[in-house]
Amino acid sequence: MIVYCVRHGESCYNAEGRLQGQSHTPLSPLGRRQAEALAATLGGRPMAAVYSSPLARAVQTAEPVARALGLSVETDPRLMEIDVGIFQDLLHAEIPEKHPAETAAWRASDPDFRIPGGESRRDLMLRGRAAFDAIRAREHAEVVVVSHGGLFAAVFKSLLEIPAERNPFTLANASISELAWAAREVKLLTLNQVDHLHAAGCAGPAIRGDFF
Repeated sequence: MIVYCVRHGESCYNAEGRLQGQSHTPLSPLGRRQAEALAATLGGRPMAAVYSSPLARAVQTAEPVARALGLSVETDPRLMEIDVGIFQDLLHAEIPEKHPAETAAWRASDPDFRIPGGESRRDLMLRGRAAFDAIRAREHAEVVVVSHGGLFAAVFKSLLEIPAERNPFTLANASISELAWAAREVKLLTLNQVDHLHAAGCAGPAIRGDFF
């Protein structure tokens, strides 16, 4: 199986520098152009399915891709971004001011620190891996999964057996990363591809994560 892991296009919250977590924030005008660039890039592939987080920014990214492929979007709540609890909807600059202790604990990268009212990194790894295992069980040859930077980072760590306390992945909006997943082996073939965005003149900032 080849899994094309697509981070959603730029959202209005991304453009504002605001932490969104599980908010239903829509795509920005740039994000909508990025979604069309993704559709032009992936529309010619023999995809069997398009899976998406049900959050608005992911669905709005997935819909043009699915239309180009003649498919419908299948949503799975397990593909949602991490629940950031008390941090949600705050500007990045506001978070350490309003919640200094919790910010310090999060930045210490303890995978079991659960944001008050939200989830931990390990929670996200387990939830995301369950979603990917369910997709793998469908035994498609090629699929698209549209989700979030934090979710993909967590799943990559789980699939590649990277320790939970390490955080080596940050993905750009509307980037594509390709996984080859055989019965006993997972390979990350490409990571954070954005050439399609530059070609369409809709690349965003170099890299900006969903959460810090």
